[in-house]
Amino acid sequence: MPQLRFRQMEMADFPNVMALGNKVHGDNYLTEENLPDYFARGQSDDGRNLHWLAFADDILVGIRITFAPGKWDVDTWCTPSAWPFPATQLCYFKCSAVDPDFQGGGVGKSLLYHSIIEAQGAGCQGGLAHIWRQSPNNSAFEYFSRCGGELIQDHKDRWYRSSVDDGYYCPVCDGICHCTAAEMLLRF
Repeated sequence: MPQLRFRQMEMADFPNVMALGNKVHGDNYLTEENLPDYFARGQSDDGRNLHWLAFADDILVGIRITFAPGKWDVDTWCTPSAWPFPATQLCYFKCSAVDPDFQGGGVGKSLLYHSIIEAQGAGCQGGLAHIWRQSPNNSAFEYFSRCGGELIQDHKDRWYRSSVDDGYYCPVCDGICHCTAAEMLLRF
């Protein structure tokens, strides 16, 4: 079994992060246009980097992209009236992807906990996520629930605009995405 190691994401990691993210979530989920923006959103005002990566024998096997408090948008897919904390005290768990050969071994959970430690240091009381309900066997929802995530609300067609406007190719819908997102909150 290869030795796992974890470290924060750097800009030099972008090509490998895009490749793994798109392998798991579908083509154009991460792009040369959106990943630099996502990276900047993961840098807290006090200099913390909330993005984490997992490697096995120097091969990238897991990513966790997390936005710092105040660096993500409360949009129509959010229900702030149901949150126990204001958005300024929440990070946003944007993306997690684990290579299929390493799923089920705790890589995703370890990446989440690394991001939580940084988010707590940035003053967060919790984190919000939109969890992909149509992931294989609803594994994303099951994983986030086991980590303590609480369901706030389901949102249909969460990634529809991304698939129509931004070229995101949903592997489940075979193109135009009609997947549901579970808005979930994880208290720290």
